[in-house]
Amino acid sequence: MDDTLGETAVEPTETKVPRGRGGKGNGSKGNKPVNLRDVARLAGVSVATVSMVINDNPRISRATHMKVQRLIERLGYRPNRLAQSLSSKYTQVMAILLPALRHTFADPYFGELISGICDRAGKLGYKVILEQAKPEFIKSDQHIEIFERRYVDGILALGFNDRHHFLKDFSDERYPLVVVDNVFSQWNLDHVVCDYHSGADQVMNYLVQLGHRKVGMIMAAPEIRTARDVHDVYRQKLESVGVTPDDGWIADGKFTEEGGAAAAELILSRHPDVTALFAGNDKMALGAMHHVTRQGIRVPADISIVGFDDLKHAGFVIPSLTTVHLPLYEVGSLACERLVERVHGNVDRVAETLATHLIVRESTALAKTVSAESRAGAN
Repeated sequence: MDDTLGETAVEPTETKVPRGRGGKGNGSKGNKPVNLRDVARLAGVSVATVSMVINDNPRISRATHMKVQRLIERLGYRPNRLAQSLSSKYTQVMAILLPALRHTFADPYFGELISGICDRAGKLGYKVILEQAKPEFIKSDQHIEIFERRYVDGILALGFNDRHHFLKDFSDERYPLVVVDNVFSQWNLDHVVCDYHSGADQVMNYLVQLGHRKVGMIMAAPEIRTARDVHDVYRQKLESVGVTPDDGWIADGKFTEEGGAAAAELILSRHPDVTALFAGNDKMALGAMHHVTRQGIRVPADISIVGFDDLKHAGFVIPSLTTVHLPLYEVGSLACERLVERVHGNVDRVAETLATHLIVRESTALAKTVSAESRAGAN
């Protein structure tokens, strides 16, 4: 029995790709292009059924789906996605929009997010294009034009901050956009984000338990909501144990290894009695570790250092880095899935936060003053 249920096909009738290695199996000669009707005829189903199999329509029975899919693979048939999008409401393409920063694509933070997005997009039948929000791109309204020209169904926005005012163009929800790993409550944008507040809370609780009270903060980009969340928790937790953070304990690390090293140097030159450094990402933490080690300061015997990311290399440095694990791959994957749901009208609002957790490794220990007191008491 056919599974068409009266639907009409939206797939183009022909693909320009020649018959594949299984071409001899359909009785045709030469390199005549395989089209949708060839597949339907040989499978003994309608053209609409083949179209629904290609588009993973759940109305098709598993047996029919498997039969048609095997035949498609044997014939080497390739759907013409461009023609399909012209005859459909959807383009099956999404854009990853990134800020115009140097080395963006080499940054492991963005790499994890993009990997999650692309892997999930492929499983959902979507293609992904990359765009950078350069000044000319925004000035010419290309972030809107890609919707109006039907280049994409939606956008995933990564790495932007409060200074990127063009994002408010999406506040009316006319064009689907999901912010990945940040929050813009002022513009009411859909988002999927790591729980930075909880991660920072875990770090500070742990450092306080280790006896640290003079904790330096290497932060960056206060115009980013998640960075502000980490900084706010840092201050609140110290104040909760009767410590008012000195402004000299805080320095900008610019999200880089070089910045982290410079920030550590600045903090320790002003306050050499600081016993721990909490960095807003792993790169700054590793930069700080590099600086203090070169100065003969032992980690963690003299100073504890904590990062925030848990990127792949964090566990392979010496000493291995205590840090907060951010589920970046999962955030990218979920953001992709929610964007597709928004595009198809299955959800009205996206606002999801994924849990984070502290990974304790070798770069943290009891505060130096506590260790000294413990040794004195033992004697």
